[in-house]
Amino acid sequence: MTHSPLNSLNSEARSEWVRLRTLINLRWMAIGGQTATVLVASGRLGIVMDTELCVMAIGASVVFNIVSTIIYPETKRLSERETMLTLLFDLSQLVFLLYLTGGLNNPFALLVLAPVTISATALRLQSTVFLGLMAIFLITVVMLFHVPLRTADGDILRMPVLFEYGFWIALVIGIVFLAAYARRVALESNSMSQALLATQMALSREQKLTDLGGVVAAAAHELGTPLATIKLVSSELLDELGDDPDAREDITLIRDQADRCRDILRDMGRMGKSDMHIQHAPVSAVVREAAEPHEDRGKELHFKFAPKAGSGARQPQIRRQPEIIHGLRNLIQNAVDFSRENVWIDVLWSHDSIRIIIADDGRGYPPDLIGRIGDPFVRKRKTQASSAQRPGYEGMGLGLFIAKTLLERSGAEITFANGADPFLVGPERPERCGAVVEVLWSRQLLEQPETARYGPLGHNMPLKV
Repeated sequence: MTHSPLNSLNSEARSEWVRLRTLINLRWMAIGGQTATVLVASGRLGIVMDTELCVMAIGASVVFNIVSTIIYPETKRLSERETMLTLLFDLSQLVFLLYLTGGLNNPFALLVLAPVTISATALRLQSTVFLGLMAIFLITVVMLFHVPLRTADGDILRMPVLFEYGFWIALVIGIVFLAAYARRVALESNSMSQALLATQMALSREQKLTDLGGVVAAAAHELGTPLATIKLVSSELLDELGDDPDAREDITLIRDQADRCRDILRDMGRMGKSDMHIQHAPVSAVVREAAEPHEDRGKELHFKFAPKAGSGARQPQIRRQPEIIHGLRNLIQNAVDFSRENVWIDVLWSHDSIRIIIADDGRGYPPDLIGRIGDPFVRKRKTQASSAQRPGYEGMGLGLFIAKTLLERSGAEITFANGADPFLVGPERPERCGAVVEVLWSRQLLEQPETARYGPLGHNMPLKV
């Protein structure tokens, strides 16, 4: 089983995203708000409270911030355990203040949602569940046991019991809902950023291979003349050396090695040629280039290249864009991997559009996941049959996401479907009964203009070393 570095990033590094300085700044804001609230409540509103204990609780946060600022550098990032303990301290400090100031009768009890929400966006599920349960436990305790709020006249400020229990239920629901919502959004954002990074890496790799092909082609072109000269001179030396066997053997070796270099460069030139006149090609040639790595994998690939019925349009010439080749290659690879014996690749064009349909005779997409095909990190539990079909395959859906992203970047519209009802069996299933991917472009987006296809190629540029 292969191990993806993206999995490692998602499960391990995510817990070390939180900077200590960020939590310190948020705590200073909380300290300022708590201080102002205590001063206004006791000084302006005439509410009687244990001011000394409130100041001690706020002072604990001040000391925590000062010590953390002195001990740790500004760039310090907290581990999973450190972040959880820090948030637990903030939660406990806030609940202690609520205990001193009326419990759930204090409207600022709503702030207990903050530490749990932060945990949901930055920590693993276990830590978030622990903090959520602690928050629910602490607000339950402070609802039952707290110092009541009193006015200067001795009146107790409290909500009706029904409202107090209703506020407790609202807080519990808020803790669960906001934590789940924040965690879901954070995970989706994280998965999307990782998948886009993988897409960019794939496109960069394809572009580097294309650029390397240009260098190889240029090298083959530039070295052709020196090698021809070496061969010509060595042939003339052979005629002049007469009967000296040792010298003739050496010159023959030089000529043979020159021929070998010529053959090697010719083969490399075929694989890496990127001259101006083949930077664009018929759409059929581009599709065959994308499918070439999968033609010898034991599955039969059936190609169809034809204009759309009744259109009579000529085959479009398109630019050999790395994102198109890599995207189609990923789709064809997926079809070959999950097909039984056959994969059909139909390329149809009209005066307005270019359509590529890739179908296979496999089991098709899982019905419960077909609506999410193309999203990154779509997982499905592997069966023994699928494990045997694709050993080492983790099934994250990243390949389809990369293909979809690259092709949509070129202006394509992509549709995923199944060729047959998954409940049909035996002869009821059509020939193309597996997964079907349809890629549709506007012809104007891909087709090269006449000047690009038939205009001058430009000057031959020498290879600069």
